[in-house]
Amino acid sequence: MRSPRIWRLLISAALAVLAWWSLQSQNVPEPARQPAVENQTTRREGHIPAADTYMLHGEIVNVADGDTVTLRAGTARHRVRLASIDAPETGSDGRPGQPHGRAAADALRSLVQGRTLDLRCYETDQYGRDVCDLLEDNADRQTYNARMVEAGWAWANMQGRGRHLRDDSLRTVERQARQARRGLWADADPVPPWQWRYDCWQQQRCGSR
Repeated sequence: MRSPRIWRLLISAALAVLAWWSLQSQNVPEPARQPAVENQTTRREGHIPAADTYMLHGEIVNVADGDTVTLRAGTARHRVRLASIDAPETGSDGRPGQPHGRAAADALRSLVQGRTLDLRCYETDQYGRDVCDLLEDNADRQTYNARMVEAGWAWANMQGRGRHLRDDSLRTVERQARQARRGLWADADPVPPWQWRYDCWQQQRCGSR
């Protein structure tokens, strides 16, 4: 039978081992936490945040008016609203068209109908349309949006104090078209489409201001 002295030595040794183990475990570094990575695919279906851009590629198969087209990309079709511009309204669903609406649609049709284009897009609007620049096939990647303003068949879109205007240079392009009296600027005081939609379609006060 072991003496009480031996038992005391064994207990002391065991306590010393436990103390050493506790001290070592406190000195083990905690694994570094990786920063959280945002899941870029977690977006509401059908909505593209305005801060992003994305590309579409395909053939323009229809021109609805001076700022709206249909793009065929493979088996998919996209309704596309030209970014940064607003063209005269052609009228639909019993709502009267605007002066130069058909001429603006014909002008855009002559530029892009049947062409295969790259589109730089910014968002989908409340009607489910992709809001895009239609890019010309040249080194400078000019846009057909700007071509419409340059020819005098569309305004730089200043609705809502310009919140839809992504290409600020179009204001200068519009001013030059106005000074040269190109397209709709041959009229003395053409009504901007956003004003027409309010006056004519909402207030039933159609005609020039």
